[in-house]
Amino acid sequence: MGKPLSQITFDFSSEEEKDVKITGHEMPEEQQETMVQEETDPRLELEDPVTTVVEALEKRRSPRGRLSLKEIHLNADLIQIPPDEILFQKQYYSIGEVSKWFRVNQSLIRYWETEFDILEPRKNRKGDRFFRPIDVKNLVLIHDLLRRRKFTIEGAKDFLKKNKKVDEKFKMIKSLEKIKSFFNELKASLG
Repeated sequence: MGKPLSQITFDFSSEEEKDVKITGHEMPEEQQETMVQEETDPRLELEDPVTTVVEALEKRRSPRGRLSLKEIHLNADLIQIPPDEILFQKQYYSIGEVSKWFRVNQSLIRYWETEFDILEPRKNRKGDRFFRPIDVKNLVLIHDLLRRRKFTIEGAKDFLKKNKKVDEKFKMIKSLEKIKSFFNELKASLG
């Protein structure tokens, strides 16, 4: 028990100068100089530590894996389906185009196809799926049930079986939402 333990104390009195005082066992001067150099190295200082940490986390985030429920809810309203006039100009759309419109993976659309009988995309000899505009409309309905209204797969299946006139109700809801957004814009412009 010959040597006393060394204790490191930090002085946080000023942001510009940070002194490290070592009491007890003395360090050689070379080690003390390298410690001071490491502390004052401008490459180690962060301009804004909060944003750099956020940027580092975003870079580290992998594109694979599941999205959080919050991210799914935020993306639920961001689907970019073209209007009916443009949608019905083509007979078939590839699964890549459809997945970009819904902002989901192609595997999710393939899974929905296996789960829901109302989706019947055409397949070529190679096995590629091509969706008709009617299938895209059905996908909008399924996406609305699962993502916006938070139904489970089984709950959405039951809902579609019990309500045969779901398409009409869905169209009515969409038209009412458009009217509501129009009135909100009108209110904002007047007020």
